Amino acid sequence: MNDLVIDDYRKKKTTSLDILLEKGFEPGDNPSVTICNALDGKAAVLLIEQLPQKYQKIMRMRYIQGLTITEVSLLTGQSKNTVAVQSCRGLEKLKFLYKPVGEKI
Repeated sequence: MNDLVIDDYRKKKTTSLDILLEKGFEPGDNPSVTICNALDGKAAVLLIEQLPQKYQKIMRMRYIQGLTITEVSLLTGQSKNTVAVQSCRGLEKLKFLYKPVGEKI
């Protein structure tokens, strides 16, 4: 019985848009947030050029082109584990370089 309760709790619950609208949720685009997100994305893409060469290629394939780790692995000839590690390390280096607008240095 305990397992059934846990299984039910862990199940992914889907919420329909109609139910959300009834509860008062109004989807909308805040233009200032959209502009900030676009600018932050462009800044992050430009920062990829500051990464070491081995991370640049992986980061472009993974996050700009939207390829999976398996696809990047096939294209580069590296193992999936190597691609995953380089992707993770590249992302850490990118986070270190990135300073959001308004953040004190």
